[in-house]
Parts: sequence; C-alpha cells; structure tokens
Amino acid sequence: MTSDSKAPRRLTILGSTGSIGCNTLDVVEQLRADENFEVVALTGHGNIALLANQARQHRAQLAVTSDERHYQALKDALAGSGIEVAAGRSGLLEAATRDADTVMAAIVGTAGLAPTLAAAARGADIALANKECLVSAGDLFVSAVRQGGGRLIPVDSEHSAIFQCLEADQRHALERIVLTASGGPFRTYSREQMANVTVETARSHPNWSMGLKISVGSASMFNKALEMIEAKHLFDVRPDQIEVIVHPQSIVHSMVGYSDGSVIAQLGSPDMRTAIGYALTHPRRPALNVERLDFAKLARLDFEAPDAVRFPALRLARTALERGGLQGAVMNAAEETAFQAFCDSRIGFLAMADVAEAVMDEMVGHGAALTIEDVFHADAEARQRATDVVSRIEKAA
Repeated sequence: MTSDSKAPRRLTILGSTGSIGCNTLDVVEQLRADENFEVVALTGHGNIALLANQARQHRAQLAVTSDERHYQALKDALAGSGIEVAAGRSGLLEAATRDADTVMAAIVGTAGLAPTLAAAARGADIALANKECLVSAGDLFVSAVRQGGGRLIPVDSEHSAIFQCLEADQRHALERIVLTASGGPFRTYSREQMANVTVETARSHPNWSMGLKISVGSASMFNKALEMIEAKHLFDVRPDQIEVIVHPQSIVHSMVGYSDGSVIAQLGSPDMRTAIGYALTHPRRPALNVERLDFAKLARLDFEAPDAVRFPALRLARTALERGGLQGAVMNAAEETAFQAFCDSRIGFLAMADVAEAVMDEMVGHGAALTIEDVFHADAEARQRATDVVSRIEKAA
C-alpha cells in the first residue's frame, strides 16, 4: 500500500521550535515515504522565523506564537501562504483543540499544561514530552486522558523505555522501574566544585543535545527528580517501586524489574528521534535514520548509585511523592524560579535545590488539585515564595 492510499495521520506540535519539536518534524520528514502525516498546527514562542519556515515547509493549517507581541511578525512572515495565524493562550488552546489525531506536547514548563489538558480532554493521542502535565497536575491529567479516550505515550527517553519494557499482561509481576540518569557534566565533581559552576558549564551535556533548561536540569538532576514523579502517574506505581541509577553512557534508557528476577531494558543510541518516532507510530516501529549500536565499540556499560548529597533533587522528589497533594507543582515552580535566578547569576548552582526545599517546606499541607486553577494557584504562590527565598540568599551572600 502506498502512502498516498493511507488515511492521513493528523499531527499537531505544541512547541515546534524547541529541541523536541524540531526533532519531531525531522522524524515526520524521514517517514514521509511511509507515513501520510498531515501537520495541523504548530506553535512556538519567540523564534518567529523558524516557526514560519516550519509552517510553510510542512503546510500547516495554523501557526501560533504564545507571545502576543509577536503576532504581527508571524502574520507578516506567513502573508500569502494561506496559513492561519494566532497568538497567546487562546491561540495555544485553538491549536490544541484542532482535529489532530496526535498532539506532540513539547512546550516547556507550565505554559504547556492548559493546551495539553485541552487536547487530552477532546480525545487526542498525547505524545508527552512536557513534564509539568504529570509533575504539577498528574491526577488531573491522567483523568483527562482516561475520560477523553485517547492514548498517553511518553516521549522522554526514560519513560519511553519503560513503556516499551512493560508487558501488559504481566502487571501483577511488576516489582520496580529503574530510571537511568547520565549524571550530567558534574557526575565526578565534588560538592565544592559544583558550588562554582557556571551556566555555560552546566549546559554542556556529555551525551545529549538539548535546550538550556533541560541541560541545566540534567546537570542538577532536577530533570530526573521530575521524571520520578512523572513515572508514578504514568505507570501507576508506588514511590518505593521507583529507582534511579546513574549510567554515564546513556545507552540503557531505563529498565523494568519483575518478580521472577528478570530485568528488561531498552537500549539505543542517545537520540531523541527514536522515542519520538515510537510515539508517533505506536504500536508499529518506524524505520529511522539514527545511529545503530555497535556493542564491540561500546565495550562496557557502567552503573553507579546516585549521590544524594551532591544531587539533593532526588531526595526532594521522594519527599514530594510521599507528601502528595500539590507538592509536585510546588517543587516544579520553585525549581523553575531558582533556575532562572541561577541563569541570571543571582544564586549559585547548588542553591537551586535549597530554594526548592525551602518552598516545599513552607507549602506543606496544600491539598490535591481538583481543578487546573488549583494547580495555577499553587504554582503562582510557589514562584512568589521562591523569589523571596532567592532574595534572602542574595542578601546573605
């Protein structure tokens, strides 16, 4: 059967100008001969030239900038193309609710929460690359997916690996899931060395090519901490069933352990396009032009326990899981605020965890999120408290 005779696979990408979005469009281009993808909507933020080029190249119906100040620039860039243009939160919601079969949720931060929830509620399959949907609003989001009737397919390499290793008819035998972490650029640094690292050093990941936020999150292991919370909601496991192991080569993307002692792992070269392709074509595996593993060249795979003293984010994730309620949203918002303060040279690298922990302790007792407004309220309060903590750290320095 030729691709022309296949029903189109309608795709929207929320966050098409970021690393995940660009890789998704690369996968779409690679699979053009085998898959009849139809790009419905693309959204971006400030990179208007790239967003307009993507929309033209892939003949999108709608292009959206989340920043209303860039609306006219995007409209001018797409003049004469016939592509609709929108902006702001309403534009993101318009993109999310367009009739696409699959929505790639790749907007970084809580800005991606409302549109992804809207897409899930209408029944779209969600290829999830946005951590905040599950970290900040896990119960709400999983409920929206279930009620909408779509599928939830993780795109993070670790959660994609677990998704691929889980055997549907063996849930009774599931003992543990093991998230692998590269350890980032500071895996062998002492705590004293880590206290003096710069943003440029933190963004230099040894294995993956990622954006600044994700790279710094990997260096601090806050990304892995958030992935622990995600895993709880994605796979319906207890906190004590979630483990983290440092694996510097980033070849084993994660593992699942069963009651008979078996451990099933998913391996591959560190390339996000593998997980993206699997999410877009699941349950079939696509043919992708990615590097194949050469085990003879690899020679060895190393594993080591994470150091909770140098990487306290993992401990904070366990605290959030044990406390429940809105602690995930609080931790995420405080970390995002602290991350920006680090990027602005207001606080040191290690102080990011101090800010998050202080705010989490201050906001213990906030109940579960019943609505998205509850999440946004907790998020806003945590950001304000984190800003206050940052100011105190600056004054004490």
